[in-house]
Amino acid sequence: MMNDAVLRKIDLNLLLAFSVLMQERNVSRAAERLLLGQPGLSAALRRLRETLDDELFVRVGRGLQPTPRALSIAPAIEDALSGIERAIRPPAAFDPADWHGEFRIGLCDNLESSFFGPLVARLRQLAPNARLTSVGFDRRDAVRLLDEGAFEFSISVHDEPASWHVRAPLFEQASVCIYDARHLNCAAPLSLKQFATAPHVTVSLEGATSSGVDVALARLGHRRQVVATVPRFSALPTTLKAIPAIATVPEAIARCMAQLHDLTISKPPFELPADPVTMLYRRVDQADSRSVWFRRLFVEVVKDALDASGCKMDVSTDACCYDPPVLAEAV
Repeated sequence: MMNDAVLRKIDLNLLLAFSVLMQERNVSRAAERLLLGQPGLSAALRRLRETLDDELFVRVGRGLQPTPRALSIAPAIEDALSGIERAIRPPAAFDPADWHGEFRIGLCDNLESSFFGPLVARLRQLAPNARLTSVGFDRRDAVRLLDEGAFEFSISVHDEPASWHVRAPLFEQASVCIYDARHLNCAAPLSLKQFATAPHVTVSLEGATSSGVDVALARLGHRRQVVATVPRFSALPTTLKAIPAIATVPEAIARCMAQLHDLTISKPPFELPADPVTMLYRRVDQADSRSVWFRRLFVEVVKDALDASGCKMDVSTDACCYDPPVLAEAV
């Protein structure tokens, strides 16, 4: 274990001055390498002598001759300085092509349906030795699971983050109506009367049947009839093809369902607020080159997937950015 009391007495710059003097054996050349004037280097040598209680270097002619103490400690000081230089050297850039390991991401099921396939396809191209794991979660558990290391980041509508987390915006997710036009016999766009009188299917992990849709309808003097509630979006397509009903869901997954199951999409016949979809990750991972690469890749995949599906959403690149924090001065 390091002796803090001993180390507090020594300035790292003094050890660097000692190393350069040992190499050059000349005050002028050493001062030039250290970008110091000769008086400054002489003052540093004086402090070194006082700290180590040894003369360390003796002037012989125009050069310096190290003492036995200086010769004995020089290899250890050189190793220590080399180790420090290696430790603070900028890390090598992350190379996905040579990386073997696992990326873990937290996705709620509607976003998983929209983005997981394109993400794993892109990852297979760029990081063929990597594995991708999607971790299902309840939005209320996102913070706990993130701190436990269950995934590297989660994508959801997150609450205000803790100081040790970063919440970065991705896109504003609108809701749309989806249904089987052959069952419901309604052409898009739906009218308010058609929407209010049709049966509805909702998605709720907790089994809730009321949502912001019902609040908006109530303001207009209408109520809807919810005939079924499922906990996951994966059950919607077969349900909508089995009964004449409407589901109001996020646009990204609605477009995936429409393409795969020949369903019809319509804008709601009234205004619904968009949900801010964000990326939540740990602040300690903010500058890590592997984490930055993976976040950037995910944002690119999201943008391409939304464009391909016809969703007109602006995708933010803030999740890819890293700005070094401004640290308060010590009091």
